[in-house]
Amino acid sequence: MSTGFQHVDVLQVEVRETRGSRHARRMRRAGRIPAILYGHGEENVSLAIPADQVAAILRHGGKVVALQGDVADSALIRDVQWDTLGVSVLHLDLARVSAEERVETRVPLELRGEAPGTHDGGIVEHMLHEIEIECPVAAIPDKITIRINHLQLNGQITADQVTLPEGARLLTDPGAVVVQCTQPLAVAEPQFAGEAQEPELIGRKAEAEEEGGTE
Repeated sequence: MSTGFQHVDVLQVEVRETRGSRHARRMRRAGRIPAILYGHGEENVSLAIPADQVAAILRHGGKVVALQGDVADSALIRDVQWDTLGVSVLHLDLARVSAEERVETRVPLELRGEAPGTHDGGIVEHMLHEIEIECPVAAIPDKITIRINHLQLNGQITADQVTLPEGARLLTDPGAVVVQCTQPLAVAEPQFAGEAQEPELIGRKAEAEEEGGTE
């Protein structure tokens, strides 16, 4: 199947007729993930997808997939439902797409390099781990790499300074801080209880001596 995409991951899918949480649990125990395919004005289709294929795609941040098997289509992974521990995938939402259409999506941000500011005592803080963009489906990247080799002490990189894929438009707040190099906060030296109480004890002693002298 020709998808019109330069690179696309493949998912082998089966149409599932059963519904409900009991069937979904049974399916996951058998190594398959329930999913729903929708969009383009066509009927929604319930699918079952091998869990290992889903894990492999999510591991490298894949977004666009080619469906093969009971359904032949191109789709965007629109939403992933995880368990409470964030370990196992419970359900996928897949939206039908074509290579030429534009979509809104979130892309992970990865830092590369060493910030010169760390040699001056600074620490690097990765504040924003993903940004939202609008771009052609065919141009959705798995991730966006940010070089921090120029990040000095008290410097920062904001969302509008991130290099986007060709044809992409930033939807995240342009002024949002993605990464910064800051001076660690000074830690105040602890005050020992004995030192804190010493003036009070001296005061009490002097008061007691004064009271004793008046007798």
